[in-house]
Amino acid sequence: MAVARKHKPAARRGAGASPGLDPRAAGELAQVFKALADPTRLRLIAALLDGERCVHELTEALEMAQSAVSHQLRTLRHLRLVRFRKQGRHVYYALDDSHVRRLYGFALEHVAHAAPEDRSSGG
Repeated sequence: MAVARKHKPAARRGAGASPGLDPRAAGELAQVFKALADPTRLRLIAALLDGERCVHELTEALEMAQSAVSHQLRTLRHLRLVRFRKQGRHVYYALDDSHVRRLYGFALEHVAHAAPEDRSSGG
């Protein structure tokens, strides 16, 4: 008769490979979540889901001053959530890559999935 052995699951390579999180990676991840905790930045990301837009289009879409939009875009750019390119006097922004789109989509899906009673009780 074979003896059942308890096996530890094999560690996956890459992100999430161990139960702990490297302090540097934890800090960077916290900065991303902190940036995404701002409703204006989330609205900017939502506005960029359909593709590249110039700053002027973003200011109109969000009904905000250009300086305020530029400030928020700078924060998102430093965290590599958006990228930009200049064409003449215009600056165009787009989501940096598909990870940003998926992260936003997962978070939105989670919010939609959570039952209203879960939201009010904080859990």
